[in-house]
Formats: sequence, structure tokens, C-alpha cells
Amino acid sequence: MSTYINMNDPNHKKNDLTGYPQIMKDYLIYLETIRALSTRTVNGYAIDLRTFFRFILINNQSVSSDIPFDQIDISGIDVAFVRKITKSDIYSFLYYVTSDRDNAAATRARKLSSIKGFYKFCTKKVNLLTEDPCNDIDVPTQKKRLPKYLTLRESQELLENVQSDFTSRDYCMLTLFLNCGMRLSELVGLNMRDLGEETVRIIGKGNKERQVYLNQACFDALRDYCAERNGLKTIVDKEALFVSKKTGKRLTPRRVQQIVEARLAAAGLGGKGFSTHKLRHTAATLMHQYGNVDMLTLKEILGHEHVSTTEIYTHLSQKELRDATMANPLSHQKSNAPQKIRKKDFLDLEDPPEMAETEE
Repeated sequence: MSTYINMNDPNHKKNDLTGYPQIMKDYLIYLETIRALSTRTVNGYAIDLRTFFRFILINNQSVSSDIPFDQIDISGIDVAFVRKITKSDIYSFLYYVTSDRDNAAATRARKLSSIKGFYKFCTKKVNLLTEDPCNDIDVPTQKKRLPKYLTLRESQELLENVQSDFTSRDYCMLTLFLNCGMRLSELVGLNMRDLGEETVRIIGKGNKERQVYLNQACFDALRDYCAERNGLKTIVDKEALFVSKKTGKRLTPRRVQQIVEARLAAAGLGGKGFSTHKLRHTAATLMHQYGNVDMLTLKEILGHEHVSTTEIYTHLSQKELRDATMANPLSHQKSNAPQKIRKKDFLDLEDPPEMAETEE
């Protein structure tokens, strides 16, 4: 858990970000107040930098080896200490999180991004340093994977099998995920006033606002849910769109994840790697494949800053890939050589002739 305090909390001055050095506090405040990053994102930066500084203290033998890693005090780190950190130290840290912490390439890339951002702040924004040791350090290469998504039929099965103690709410959330491509944090943050006559106002990453049009399925789901929501006796968070039936409070991100996981399992889709974020992938994929929605439009709907991010949803369906292969003009070419083996025999063989050893 992060010890970083929400800057919007009126009590944060009392806590004064205890445990972090001043140079790091200044950076975190800059991220939240100037860059307008979400508290969750800033927490991520804080945790990455804390891990980095703790490693540097160990690597430089500045702390006793008897102190557990998660108890190393970094509050004494100052500008002079940060100035002494070298490119070699950063490479050593990346090796450490790879070998000792088994961090994947994506995690190492995020940690390096946190460090790069910190040094950019120190050199470019507040001029505390003149040299940036992160210069020319490449981001770890990541494996490119196709986004995982539900097929159209699986999406329909999910919506057709929603049964819970608050069915209208759960159905409405799934409908918005699958039709609007919302992020988890965006859906959780929705307020009643965000609903318009034709659109919903979404606050995305970096507090960026966008309007997304609602289709008939969304209208119907919202109408049914809001009618039941308004009938609840006690609603604590009156502004929140999605609330708990039991407590009347706004649903937390984790609670929404649990609801989605339960509904997926009920539809026979559990254990397949689907999640709330995969529902966002699904919405984008269905709009692209069935609605022929272009990349620029999809970019605006999803709230991406760059169209290059949206392009991951242009992946082709298996049917399209099969049709492309079958469309090859040589697909019906037949051999003139005498057939020594029947197709049935070929398919029955454990290792087809002349194919037992193949190159990938």
C-alpha cells in the first residue's frame, strides 16, 4: 500500500506526506496539481520512486543490510544524493527488479517512466539538477499482444445471464461498459448530473472531459436502473450514479470488479481472463468490426490522447484472417503428382509426412 496522501484531502497538511523526502514531495504535488494526474496514478509514481530510492540506498551501502527493504527510510534523501545517482545505478535498478522481483517488461517500463519523469521535473521544471542520468536509456521492449475481448455472442450471453440482488444496476453497468467503452475508474466516477438527454459526460485520465452518445440499449438500462435506484430508502452518496444497495454509498472500483467477475462466471465466461478492462476492449472491437467505426472516431469515444493507442483495436477477427487466406488465387491449385496418401490418412498421423520438424 502506498503511504502517499491525497492532495485533495483537507487533512493532508497534518500528515505532511510523512516518510518522503522534500524533493519527492514537490514532484508528487506537481503531478497532482499541475499535471492533473489522478490520485491513483500519482500513487503509482510514488511507489515506484520509493522502491528506486530504497534500492539506491542499499546499492550504495548507505543503510544496514539488516533492515528489511520495505522499512528503509528514504526521508533523508536530498538534492545532493539525487545528483550523485548515475546511469549505471539506474541500469542496476532495472536489473534488480528483473532478477529479484521478477518484474515483466511492462512493469519495468512503468518504473523507468516514473524515474524519467522525476528527473525531467528536477532538470527542466525546477532546475535543481543540470544533468539527467536517464538520457538515452531505452524503455524495455515489450511483447505486443492482441487485446483480449469477448465475441459478439459472448457479449450477448453475458447480458442475457445477469441475475443478482440488484439486477438492474449490474445490467446497466455491463451495458455501459460494452457500449461506451468506459474505463473502470470512469464508470465508478459517474454522477447523476453527468447524464444528458443524449450523452453521458465522462471524466477520463488527466481529468479530461468527453461526451459519449448513448444508444437505445444504454437508455433502457439507465431508465430501469434509475427507477430502482430512486426507490432506495437510504442513499448516502446522492450524487453517485452507481451505489451499493446495502450501504447507499458509491461503488468502489474493486466492488465493480467483483460484480463483473460474478456476472462473467454466471454466464459461463469465468476463468478466461476477462475483466472490466476487457469489456472496454470488447466495446472498441465490436464498434470497429461491426460498425466500421474509423480510428479517429474511436479515439474520441475511448478518450485516447493519441490515435496510435487506438490502433490496437484494428486487429482482425479470425474469420477475416481465414477469409484472407482462402482468397489467395492459389488456394485451389492442385498438385499433378500422384497421391500416395489420402487426406484422411494424413489427418490421422501424429506427425504429418515431411512436417515432423518445422521452423517457427
